[in-house]
Amino acid sequence: MTSPHLRIAVLAAVAAMCYTVPAIAADMPAVQAAAPSAAINPKAVLSTMERVADWQLANPSKHRPDDWTQAVGYNGIMALANISGSSKYRDAMIAMGEKNNWNLGPNHYHADDHIVGQTYAELYLQTHDPKMIAPMRASFDDILANRRSGTLEFTVKGNQDRWSWCDALYMAPPAWLRLWAITGDQRYLDFAISEWWVTSDYLYDKEEHLYFRDSNYFDKREANGKKVYWGRGNGWVMGGLVRVLQYLPENHPERPRFVQQYKEMAAKLLTLQQPDGLWRASLLDPATYPMKESSGSALYAYAFAWGVNQGLLDAKAYKPAVQKAWTALVANVQADGKLTHVQPIGLAPKVFDDNLTEVYGVGGFLLAGSEVYRMAVLEHTKPQTVSVANPTSGVRGDELAEATIGKGISKPVVMDAATSAIVSSQVIGKQIVFPVNLAAGETRRYLVLPADHLAAVPPADVKTHARFVPERLDDFAWESDRTAHRVYGPAIVNDPKEHLISSGVDVWVKKVRTPVVDKWYKRGEYHHDVGEGLDFYDVGQSRGCGGTTILANGKLHNSSNFKTWKVLADGPLRAIFELAYGDWDAGNGRMVSEVKRYSIDAGSNMTRVETRFKASGKGPLTVGVGMVQRDGDGHYVNGAGSAEGWAAYWQPPHGDDGSIGCGVVLPVGASGYELIDKQQFTLGTAQPGQPFVYYFGAGWSKSGDFADAAAWDAYVRNYAQKLKAPLKVSTQ
Repeated sequence: MTSPHLRIAVLAAVAAMCYTVPAIAADMPAVQAAAPSAAINPKAVLSTMERVADWQLANPSKHRPDDWTQAVGYNGIMALANISGSSKYRDAMIAMGEKNNWNLGPNHYHADDHIVGQTYAELYLQTHDPKMIAPMRASFDDILANRRSGTLEFTVKGNQDRWSWCDALYMAPPAWLRLWAITGDQRYLDFAISEWWVTSDYLYDKEEHLYFRDSNYFDKREANGKKVYWGRGNGWVMGGLVRVLQYLPENHPERPRFVQQYKEMAAKLLTLQQPDGLWRASLLDPATYPMKESSGSALYAYAFAWGVNQGLLDAKAYKPAVQKAWTALVANVQADGKLTHVQPIGLAPKVFDDNLTEVYGVGGFLLAGSEVYRMAVLEHTKPQTVSVANPTSGVRGDELAEATIGKGISKPVVMDAATSAIVSSQVIGKQIVFPVNLAAGETRRYLVLPADHLAAVPPADVKTHARFVPERLDDFAWESDRTAHRVYGPAIVNDPKEHLISSGVDVWVKKVRTPVVDKWYKRGEYHHDVGEGLDFYDVGQSRGCGGTTILANGKLHNSSNFKTWKVLADGPLRAIFELAYGDWDAGNGRMVSEVKRYSIDAGSNMTRVETRFKASGKGPLTVGVGMVQRDGDGHYVNGAGSAEGWAAYWQPPHGDDGSIGCGVVLPVGASGYELIDKQQFTLGTAQPGQPFVYYFGAGWSKSGDFADAAAWDAYVRNYAQKLKAPLKVSTQ
C-alpha cells in the first residue's frame, strides 16, 4: 500500500499518461504564454524542459504504452525527473510501469520492445523494488537460453529477432547494460556488446563513419548521388552509444572501441550540422529534405553535450554546435510547450508537415536538455569530483558512499557524472552520503556541487527514519526502506498492563520501500498485514533480534529498558540515534552502564551499533549479541572457523505471516557462539571505555528480497564480507 500522498500523485500521473481528454476544455480561452527561452542557463533550460514535458503529459500519445515511441519519451521524462524539483515526472513513470505491469513489449526478440526496460531499470536503481525488473530479467534470460543467430539481411524473415537495423542500437543495448549493472550477471553485458559489434560490422560505413538504416540501403542513393544515411537513424546510434557508455565501466576492455566509434561519428556529424543549428532528415542530401527536423537533431545535441561534459569531445569545437542546436530546438517549441518539426515514423527520410510532433521527439529533446542543463551548471562552478570504487568481485548495489565535503561548497548536492542525474544525498557534519550502484571492480565518478548553482533539487526519497514514540509507552523505533525495529523505553516498565522490562530488539517486517513507522503508530494497529507488512515478532524479555547481554559465570546479565535517547540524524538516507542504559549488575556485583549509538542506512537490512560500556572493576566484558530461537524447524548457521563473526537464523513459518530472518555480524570476528536459554549468541569482547561495534538486522520471506533461508544466509554472509572490503572513496 502506498502513502495517500504518493497514491494521489500516481493516480494523477496515470490519468496524464492514459488516453484521456486533456483536463482543459478546448473551447476555454487560452492564456497567452510567452515563448520559451533559448538562454543556456540552468533556470531557463529546466523551465523549457518542464514546459515541453508538461505539454506531452497533458496531450498523451496514442501509441501502445509499452511501444518504443512512448519508451523514448520515458527516457526523456526520467532525465527530467532527475533534475527537476517536482516529483510529478517520476510519479508519471512509476504509474506507467504499474500500468504495464512492468512488462516489456509483446515481441519477445524485437529491440523496439526492449527499450521500455531502460526506464524500469532506472526506476529500480532509485527504488530497488524487485517487481520493476522481474519480467525483464525473465525475458532476457529466455532470450539468452534461446539465442538467435540468423542473418541481419533485412529482406529475410526473422531478421528482426536480431539487431538488424540501426535504430535497434538505441532501443535494446542500454536496457541490457542497465540490467547487468543491477544484477552483475555478466551474460547481459556480454550479449549487448557482442550483438552491438555484429550490427556495427554489418551496417557501419567505416569510410563515412555513419550507419546505414538497414541492408536495404546499401546500394540506394539520394537525388544528389550520395549514399542514404538517415538523420534520425544515426541519431539513434549516437544516443545508443551515450546510453551504453553511461554504464559500461571505465576499465572494460571494449570501452575504447565504443569511444572510438562515438568520436568518429561525432566528428563526421559535426560537419553535417546545418547553418540553422539542426540536421536534416537525410544527412548527405539536405537540399532534397530542407525541412527542420527536431528528433534526430535532439539526439545529436544530446550526444554532443554529453561528450563535452565528459571531456570526450573538444569543447571548443563541439560546445558552439550544442549551443546552436539547443537554440534551434527551442525555436521549434511553441508557447504552450508543443515540440514541432518532428519527422513521423518511417523507414527513411521523407518530407513532412512542420507542425508535426511525436512523443519520441519529446524524449530526445528532454535528453538533450538534461545535458545542456549540466553544461550550464558546470559553466560557473568547479565541482568536487568523488570517485567511488568497488574492490570486490560482486555488485555493490544500494549502498551508501561517504565523502568529506570540499571547502567552500555550501548546501552540497551530488550529481552522477555519467548521467547528469542529481542523486539523493544527506549531509552529516562535514560528510556527505549518497547511494551508489557499482559492478564488480567498477569505479564511478560523482560531482559535488553547491545547490544554489542548480535551478532545482529533486525531492529526496525518505528511506530511513528514527524517533522516540512517547504516545506508545516510550518506544524508540527506527527503519530503513527494508526493515524496521523498536526497543522499549521507561514508561512501559510501570504500565499496569505491561510491566515489561526488556532491552531486546523487536522486528517489524515490511514489503514496501516507503516509511511505515509513523503510519503504523498513528493507526494504532500493526499486527495485521494490510499490504505493507506487520509486527508478529514477539520479543518479550528475550534479546529478540540483536539485543545484547553480558555473559558472566555462564549466565546472562541483561540491562533494563533505555533511560534516555537522542536523535543525531533522521534521514533521508541515514538515521543515527543514541540510547543510554543505566547501571545494572553484570555479575559478581560488577556494575555496568552503556551508551549505544545506532545507525541504519537506506538499502540496508542491518543496523550498526557502536556501544561504550562503563564498568566498575577492571578487565574486559564478554558481550553476547542475541537472536531468540523459536519452537519448530528453524535454520541457524554461523561463520565459526572463518573469523568472519556472523550468524544467521531463519525462523520457522509463523502461519500465513511467513518467516523472519535475523542476522548478527561482529566485524572484528566472534570469540564464540553459544545457545543459552533458547537464544543464540554471537560472542565478542568489549573493553570498558572503548567502542564495541556490531551489526544486526532482519529480513522477511514476504518482502520480495529473501525467498528462503539460503537467501538470508547469503545476505548476512555477504554483508560481513563487504564490511571487510569497504568501498574506496577518493576526492579531488
